[in-house]
Amino acid sequence: MTRTVLRPESRPAATAAEPTRVAVSTVIFSLGTLPGSEATGVVLPLVRRTRDPHEGQWALPGGWLDVAEDLETAASRTLAETTGLAPSYLEQLYAFGAVDRSPSRVVSIVYWALIRPDVSTGLGDRGDAFENVRWFDAAALPQLAFDHNEIVEYALWRLRNKVGYSRIAHGLLADEFTLAELREVYEAILGRRLDPANFRRQVENSGTLIPTDGFRTGSHRPARLYRYNQDVELADRGPLGARD
Repeated sequence: MTRTVLRPESRPAATAAEPTRVAVSTVIFSLGTLPGSEATGVVLPLVRRTRDPHEGQWALPGGWLDVAEDLETAASRTLAETTGLAPSYLEQLYAFGAVDRSPSRVVSIVYWALIRPDVSTGLGDRGDAFENVRWFDAAALPQLAFDHNEIVEYALWRLRNKVGYSRIAHGLLADEFTLAELREVYEAILGRRLDPANFRRQVENSGTLIPTDGFRTGSHRPARLYRYNQDVELADRGPLGARD
């Protein structure tokens, strides 16, 4: 059987009727109790698609870029419209533009964001407007629409790397916290237990924590509350971080 090979000049070309579209999506991480377990892990909200392509499948929250808005504004807007959430930290992740990632030509500018658990737990109580939103274990996702599994995997990799050299964990904590609560955030992100004594020594020598006069009381002995030094950036974003 003879196979016909199209020359580059004879292949179908994109037409003006089908321009490339730009979308903005966000991988938004928080901490929560993992399904079927009492362990705390990294979770994220997904939105069930209500139309084709991939109707009925779960996908990252997002939407089309408006011609009159910048990318970060679009990321915040689409998050609010689809989930009602406002992140404590937002950073551009990557641009995903494989030709076959969507039936039509779509380039997605993806952000990743952090939400504190006290904010994320209220998502299920916001009425019918967000009934298609559900939280999932970020490390055990179903098959998502488009290339969103690949996107989440890359965002998790970025989070796990960044927690080692920045104070990004603060985006998942209240303003004041104990060292045990801080260690729990690190353990959830890294997926492994950390030695409490070594962890305490490392974070106390990091220069990023300031002890307060407050204590967390409970069934155990009171634990001192700390806050982050606000003079240290949440994460190094380079010269772009200084823009207004």
